[in-house]
Parts: sequence; structure tokens; C-alpha cells
Amino acid sequence: MKILIINGPNINFLGIREKSIYGNTTYKKMCEYLEEEAKKSEININIVQSNVEGELVDYIQNAYGKYDGIIINPAAYTHYSIAILDALKAVGIPAVEVHISNVHSREEFRKKSVTVPACIGQISGFGIYGYVMAMKGLINYNSGV
Repeated sequence: MKILIINGPNINFLGIREKSIYGNTTYKKMCEYLEEEAKKSEININIVQSNVEGELVDYIQNAYGKYDGIIINPAAYTHYSIAILDALKAVGIPAVEVHISNVHSREEFRKKSVTVPACIGQISGFGIYGYVMAMKGLINYNSGV
């Protein structure tokens, strides 16, 4: 199974920004952790990150025909990117939206996701383990469980 993990704006600053919300783990350490977890489940992953909305759309479009699943943390774009929503719908690849923090316990605007309707589910509030949960969810989804 091949999964593309897409991270949006400011995720590259994990371990630096708002540690009380996002924790101390750096982006590099998170990527290493996800690679290790993917190997345990015999999944091939590719992890990308951009602060630019159009690049995130390009990652999604370029996944067409190459990946069995997408894990996406659109970050701030979650709340207003119709372009990302449309790209996810266009490719038709099963996707899971992940948020490191519990977006439903934060500011009101963070509770609304415009991108999740194109996803099979959303995971929020479990820190970086949420990405592992998403991997397992995609395995189950693609196996028909």
C-alpha cells in the first residue's frame, strides 16, 4: 500500500511553535516516527509539506494513479480552502484528514472544516499518533474491513 502524507502551513515548525498545543516533537522527528510506523505495517509512505495552497493542490493531483490513500493535515487551509476540497474530490483517492490538536476544543473557527467532506474521516486531538491512526484506517478501508 502506498500513502501520501500531505502537511500544510506551519507544520514544518512543529517543536518550535505553540508547544503547549502541538508538543515538543520536531517535524523531522515526526517524519522519522511515521516512517518507522509505516514499516511496521508494511506501508510505503511519502511525506510532503508546503506553506503554499497551490503546491498542496499539486501534491494531491500528482497522487492520482500513484497512491492508494492520502493523509492530509491542511492546517489553516482546513477552514477555507475550496481548492483543496475540489482537488481531493477530483482524484477520488481515499483520504483522511488529521489534526494534531483537538480542533473542536479550540477557537470556534477551527471547528469547521471545508475539506473533510472529501475525506473518509477525520482524526483530531491525538498528537502525531493521529497520523498512525489514519494509516491504520486507510488499511482497513482499502481492505473492506
